[in-house]
Amino acid sequence: MDRNNVSSDRDIRTNLPSLDSPHPLCLRGVGGRGRAKMRLFPSALVLTTLLTALITGPSVHAAGGTVNVFYAGSLVNLNETLVGPAFAAAEGYTYQGKGAGSLAIAAQLKGKLAAPDVVELADPAVDRQLMGPSNGDLVAWYLTYARSELVVGFDPRSHLAPAFRAVQHHHLSWYRALEQRGLRLGRTDPNVDPKGYRTLFMAGLAERVYHLHHFARRILGSATNPSQIHPEEVLVARILTGQVDAGVFYLSEVKDLGIPYIPLPAKINLGSTRYKHLYATQRFATSHGTVVIGAPILFTITIPATVRNSEGAQAFVRFVLGRRARVISAAHGLLSLPIAIGGERHRVPSAILALVGKG
Repeated sequence: MDRNNVSSDRDIRTNLPSLDSPHPLCLRGVGGRGRAKMRLFPSALVLTTLLTALITGPSVHAAGGTVNVFYAGSLVNLNETLVGPAFAAAEGYTYQGKGAGSLAIAAQLKGKLAAPDVVELADPAVDRQLMGPSNGDLVAWYLTYARSELVVGFDPRSHLAPAFRAVQHHHLSWYRALEQRGLRLGRTDPNVDPKGYRTLFMAGLAERVYHLHHFARRILGSATNPSQIHPEEVLVARILTGQVDAGVFYLSEVKDLGIPYIPLPAKINLGSTRYKHLYATQRFATSHGTVVIGAPILFTITIPATVRNSEGAQAFVRFVLGRRARVISAAHGLLSLPIAIGGERHRVPSAILALVGKG
């Protein structure tokens, strides 16, 4: 067996996080009563402040108009508190963002319920579900630009936290912490969010690789166990307010908000291209009949056919793929990749095409 910790390596925008908060990274409770605040570790705040100063500069373009960005919910804090405001300051546009599960975003586009200028998703497979005449040609191309991996974040105030700390110090196997009696585990819906079905893949891989008998059933229950399922855009709030003891997250989410976590072995965390064939042994059929297959975690960005502000959309994509934004994204756990094209290369705007291959 591999060593226990061998890996090194969030549709309600107005709720999480609140941009009107006096503290940009002090999130208000979502879905609960009152205004309980969720505070981050000071180190996360200091790093955020320094990096924001790095990427935010004086406006260099006499641009205008609103750029409407729909993004995977796991990017909510990064987009709403850092990248979005920095883009607006640097490029002169008004940024408007909304986070939700990637499959939920795709469903909104297909149902003509939304008309974003830019879409950022957490799985290239979801982009492909929007391509071609049968899907209304909603997406012609997409760029993969970042990667992440699954980790287990935990509430340090939980009475079950000591086991997770023991894992961090290599005194306990990672799966033992998840097998604790009474553990309140949070995860997302596999029918609407890639992280949801990736959680199922992780558990299935653990059974296969480490011969953990009925591990998925023991820690997850059914695929859509209602006691564990939370909307992606509020799962972080659940752990920060103590409503769950632990949750399955992307590395970028826990690093972004300073949540303590335990890494998972590379063979099951869906974060390594080295194990892509192993990941591909996992499959899940969504309630809509789509079969998704395990693959390394990749984030994408595209300008869909619903675009209204084409110039602003291109400016946002260039900004996200530019050096300054990628520096802050990497510092928050969204790891850079050489930019690659999916779909029809000849339909990628030339100013964006020039960035392909850079990492």
